[in-house]
Amino acid sequence: ALAPILEQEVGRRAGAVALAKVDVDANPGLSASYRVQGIPAVKGFRDGRVVAEFVGARAPTAVASFVDELLAPPRTSGIVDELRQSGELPGVLSALEDGDEERALDLILDEIPGASPERREWLRSIAVAVFHDLGHDDPVAVSYRRRLATALY
Repeated sequence: ALAPILEQEVGRRAGAVALAKVDVDANPGLSASYRVQGIPAVKGFRDGRVVAEFVGARAPTAVASFVDELLAPPRTSGIVDELRQSGELPGVLSALEDGDEERALDLILDEIPGASPERREWLRSIAVAVFHDLGHDDPVAVSYRRRLATALY
């Protein structure tokens, strides 16, 4: 039931998204490496990494939103624009522009201890945007998610 909805939504994007179907029974190694535990399992990739996913049937509007999210610019692009305009966190800006997410996250964590509650929330939102763009399984995101929680709470 989900396949026609996915095909339709991908077709509406006129080649901006590729759809690949994998038979998990015929490819157990692949399904194990991506931790497929339910069918249908839909994984959205960007730059070779899983950046979004869901398991089970979804309504057409939810599938459309999922595909739109895959095509949206990275969340950090808005953060980069904001930092350029504000002049704040020049080191974080430089790291994000260089694609060095780990350095950006280190600098964010360094800012947290002396920050006001509002600034801590802002720093948290920047880190969460970086985590989102890295993908939830990325080793840097996993490691820094824990470190951020420790620093905040």
